[in-house]
Amino acid sequence: MAPPPSQRSLLWLVAVGFFMQTLDSTIVNTALPSMARDLGESPLRMQAVVIAYALTMAIVIPASGWIADRLGLRRAYFMSIAIFALGSLGCALASSMNVLVLARVVQGVGGAMLLPLGRLAVLRAFPREQFLKAMSFVAVPGLIGPLIGPTLGGWLSEAVSWHWIFLINIPIGFAGAIATLRYMREDRPREAVPFDFAGYALVAIGMVSISISLEGLSGMGSQRAAMLVLLVFGLAGLCAYWLHAARTPRPLFSPALFQVRTYTIGVLGNLFARLGISSMPFLVPLLLQVSLGFSPLEAGMTMIPMALAALIMKRFITQLITRHGYRNVLVTNTLLVGAMIAGFALVSPEQPVWLRTVQLFLLGAVNSVQFTAMNTVALKDLDHATASSGTSLLSVVQMLAMSLGVATGAALLSTFENAFAETVQANALQAFQATFVCVGLITCASAWIFWQLSPQIRSTETEEEPVEMG
Repeated sequence: MAPPPSQRSLLWLVAVGFFMQTLDSTIVNTALPSMARDLGESPLRMQAVVIAYALTMAIVIPASGWIADRLGLRRAYFMSIAIFALGSLGCALASSMNVLVLARVVQGVGGAMLLPLGRLAVLRAFPREQFLKAMSFVAVPGLIGPLIGPTLGGWLSEAVSWHWIFLINIPIGFAGAIATLRYMREDRPREAVPFDFAGYALVAIGMVSISISLEGLSGMGSQRAAMLVLLVFGLAGLCAYWLHAARTPRPLFSPALFQVRTYTIGVLGNLFARLGISSMPFLVPLLLQVSLGFSPLEAGMTMIPMALAALIMKRFITQLITRHGYRNVLVTNTLLVGAMIAGFALVSPEQPVWLRTVQLFLLGAVNSVQFTAMNTVALKDLDHATASSGTSLLSVVQMLAMSLGVATGAALLSTFENAFAETVQANALQAFQATFVCVGLITCASAWIFWQLSPQIRSTETEEEPVEMG
């Protein structure tokens, strides 16, 4: 039975919010060289624009449920759209790199709440037996966002200017805010569950310190020493959190989650496997524009085969896991992902276009298998008491891995750029090639994590695939 008009409108509202959030995770990648040119920066030093958005989302996601309880769901969702639109306006008006990064932080605060609050609104509006079907509808625009993001970003940068990448969010946000007031049910603020502010602070400090230190390692000179201290500080913060969580009645993320072996392996695998995978949407458009002379639109269109392959593979993944088991699929596929990433070291101006297209298509296919298998194995054995917290932590890890992946790729690229500058005159291609090899090896190393799974664990047709954040 079809949902009533009010519920259909709510689904469209949540779907558009999810689309906006995922679109802005990828739309800037092809526009980074244009931004760098206008802001007087090096295109190889623009990673902070991507990191700021992903890292902010990782920090804010754990607090989204508590915010909804304190403010009321409709008011919190309205606020998230308004903050996202305000951050988008700030990005479009930015006249310096620092202002742009600050505006991306604001945008990330709003974007972080769109999916969790939207999922919560759907959960409250639909009966339990209709929830999965409703969330499947909401997830489709989230898959379309990364598909069109690079091409749309390249086209806007070339046809008008990169500022329109952010300006297009303003009318969408305005319409979304009105739709929220009209179609999302009014609810009173609830008595919020006591929030673990101390644990939240430790986790946030740890994530920010580690991300900034990795991003800062791409610098030179004495700055490296400061970044190393910051890295240790971040690791200490995360360690302190787990000590804190062990003696807190209601921790932000319960240590009991990691008593579930499949969840532990799935979360750790997500973190380390995504380091390499998350660097590719940042590195490939830069390679195409900086070293191969592609226009922003050409670079964006080149990424289409990767996204199309990811969509095509979705229908085959469950059968693949059911037949071969999670361990065999994840170990083999992780090695394939690493090999495909390292294979981009062969990219050169003389490489045939068809071969580069095949590379991107195959990378998109194995990425799709990797994301789905990692996510489902992480959540498959959680019970109802731990499912909400486990899903939230997995989302945080995904966004954190995106931030760390871009930071790692940028740091390696800067290191090799400086190393090759002594022997190769003004040629960044060798730096990109060496970076791809290292990132590929990092990805391959994460296969050891998935080897710890039992070979008997297989998929079932009734398992819910979590909404993809990658």
